[in-house]
Amino acid sequence: MRRSGIRISMDGKGRYLDNIFIERLWRTLKYECVYLHAWETGSQARAGVRKWMEFYNHRRPHKALAGKPPAVVYSLRIQATQPDQQEQIRA
Repeated sequence: MRRSGIRISMDGKGRYLDNIFIERLWRTLKYECVYLHAWETGSQARAGVRKWMEFYNHRRPHKALAGKPPAVVYSLRIQATQPDQQEQIRA
């Protein structure tokens, strides 16, 4: 992973906070999704969790992100760090 430039830590610093973020995600998933359904099969559970993750990442407002979903914030950051494609074409 070092050769690829991939950081294992969510914040890139290897701090204990990474576990806190993951534990919060799992707790939220359990209380907002898993405990509310009585799925009968593993495929139903997988589909339910997949649907919730889609909601969580793309539609659910997050207080820490000024009420925006994570996917919106992520795409805005990517756009801000990439050079304008139109300027590259003109050059």
